[in-house]
Amino acid sequence: MPAFPATLPTARTPDPMAAPALRWGVLGTGWIAERFVDSVRRHTRQRFTAVASRDPARAQTFADRHTITASHGSYEDLVAADDVDVVYVATEHTAHLACARLALEAGKHVLVEKPLALDAAQATEIAELAARRGLFCAEALWTFYLPKFDVVRQILDSGVLGEVRTVLADHGEHFTAGHRILRADLAGGPLLDLGTYPLSLATWVLGAPAGITAQGQPHPAGVNGQVSAVLRDSDGNQAVIHTTLFSDTPTSATIAGTHATLTLPGPFYQPGDLLLTPSGGGAPLTFTEPRTAHGALYFEAAETAWRISSGDRETPLRPPADSVTTLRAMDEIRALCGITFPGEDGAGA
Repeated sequence: MPAFPATLPTARTPDPMAAPALRWGVLGTGWIAERFVDSVRRHTRQRFTAVASRDPARAQTFADRHTITASHGSYEDLVAADDVDVVYVATEHTAHLACARLALEAGKHVLVEKPLALDAAQATEIAELAARRGLFCAEALWTFYLPKFDVVRQILDSGVLGEVRTVLADHGEHFTAGHRILRADLAGGPLLDLGTYPLSLATWVLGAPAGITAQGQPHPAGVNGQVSAVLRDSDGNQAVIHTTLFSDTPTSATIAGTHATLTLPGPFYQPGDLLLTPSGGGAPLTFTEPRTAHGALYFEAAETAWRISSGDRETPLRPPADSVTTLRAMDEIRALCGITFPGEDGAGA
């Protein structure tokens, strides 16, 4: 068993500004697309050459605001453009499969905003299509591309925690009427938007669960309002996760092993601090980085550019197989709680 370290490892994240410049097309003009383009423009050499919306006026407004040359009133026109190397899918969750399929069938690499798809079957379809076409595919779950999470990755790989027995993680935010997360027709509820973070952490650390128990509570808007779940691996080690639309919660995470504990204060999925503390007490080691929130979305774009330019078809930071594992666990949680999404039998909360 490795001794408790004197210092924490340094993040190995390459300089995003050094990533080869690719030509990007953006499908969707909503909140996350705005922040992605702004962040990537500020911190990398990537080029945005086209944007598309099903509303041509929205596409043009977005293009004007971000000085993007081409705007399209259809997704088909954008993926057919010769000056687009990679497509960032930033549409509503319910359109991720169709948009990813459209781009891949047109021969474009894809970075799909989280979740990769509504369920494991859809995510598998996207991953298999990308593999058949020899194209890059990744989920834009930005947490795993952050320098902080490269430090977490190295800590886990080093074995300094001992055997990881427990993962605790939550993500709760209060939403008011009118927000899209409260719309059942858009696969609303906390799981895809918020619960993705604690659940992906749990499946990343402990692997695909051997068993899951879960409880849900409906929201008056007709979607699920909150979920708590316990996941166990084949050795009985456990992850306890919670996500809610009703309240603001600490949004923190803990990875506890037999020899040390890793603590990620809230919001754990964003840039910020982490603490490594030896079992039984003792002075913790601390990693600190600026809390830039969604201003750090550029790391996922830089990683995509590095991988595509190197001829890789996925990234080890968030390979499609990991996305499928997370969604498979989410599928089981939804089944236990009676949560369905559009197009499924009995769709509702």
